[in-house]
Amino acid sequence: MRLSILTAALQELTPRDRRDADPDLGVEEWLEFARQIGAPNIELSAALHPTESDVPAAALLDPVANTLDLREPFSAARAARVRRAMQSTRVGLSDLAYFDNMLAADESLRHRKHELMRRVFDAAVLLGADAVAGFVGRNPALSLDANLVMFEEVFVPLLKEAKARGLTYRVEQCPMPGWTIGDTWHNNIAYAPGPWIALHRICERHGVGDQFRIHYDPSHAILMGQDSRSVFQYLKDAGYDFLITGFHVKGQVIDSRGISAWGYGGQTMQRGDWRGAEPSTAPGEQRHAWKKQTVFCEHELPGTARHDPLAYLQNRTVDWLDHQLAARELLRIDPEKTFLVVEHEYPKARVQDKSRLAPILSASLAFTRAIDEAAAAMYALQHEVLPAQGIAVQGIGREAYRS
Repeated sequence: MRLSILTAALQELTPRDRRDADPDLGVEEWLEFARQIGAPNIELSAALHPTESDVPAAALLDPVANTLDLREPFSAARAARVRRAMQSTRVGLSDLAYFDNMLAADESLRHRKHELMRRVFDAAVLLGADAVAGFVGRNPALSLDANLVMFEEVFVPLLKEAKARGLTYRVEQCPMPGWTIGDTWHNNIAYAPGPWIALHRICERHGVGDQFRIHYDPSHAILMGQDSRSVFQYLKDAGYDFLITGFHVKGQVIDSRGISAWGYGGQTMQRGDWRGAEPSTAPGEQRHAWKKQTVFCEHELPGTARHDPLAYLQNRTVDWLDHQLAARELLRIDPEKTFLVVEHEYPKARVQDKSRLAPILSASLAFTRAIDEAAAAMYALQHEVLPAQGIAVQGIGREAYRS
């Protein structure tokens, strides 16, 4: 598969005072950094500028980099400058990404987010990308069923704008449990195959079914007790094995001690994001809402978690080899056209120092490339070479739905 890396892997590659003054400098320097660490492509991250965002950085578990600064629309001249940097570094673009709540309850805030998404769409066209990755989100004041209605009313029009530009919108399935300080877990309604299918059916009714696709991240499956093979098998059984067209390569390591204390719902009380009966207004304290997730798991940069066969079987960490095999065996993808985008959110290694982070990211990219090549070789041997000679494949392998 084709390798890429999300530019939010290093939030401050270019210090903000320099990139605020020169909005495209950060993209140029990230392309050069990608060349140095051996990433053939980047997933270019956009976000509301900190001066415009509704969520302070201090309240975020993983601050989102606005490497692509869209306070002003992305012009043809800006695109030409970025294209020159892509040519000189020989680093391509897998897609653009803007991860935010597209179903925000406040109409004026939602309008601001949608306007930025349209600018991301326009930038993708100017840079020759065919896809944008993001979230759907959720209106936390509404039930999940009511959010389906809202999706049809306010999100489908965005997909129509993507269609007009020849783009696909790939939805990452993170449930975003800490996005609010309330006790809702699913704050992004596109969190699993069941909701994906419901949302896709709505899209089909409006002629934008081809624009709605999934940017699958196995870390979120682990977060919800799922494994990739069973998720992919379910999609195939339901006739929706075409939905996944891109991947974030990010793991999750479950802490069994945390599960013992709180279960998969995470910490439900005394987190520190409330002051008695009132929610805290301090961003640093609001961040504690993420204990719904962080008390029982930790993100993995591919290759940083120990090889643990028992953990694979118990869905406590990602079995990367089987993940890549299952994608080939069960999904309707063309591997040579499919991107694996490395996303770095391993807290202990998320250093904001280019010299220290470079060898970490370089090694993770090498691991991702090697594990995918191994999966490709196994797939070819077991599905092409041996069958061509009438020779049976050995063993049983990991089975979907097996408890």
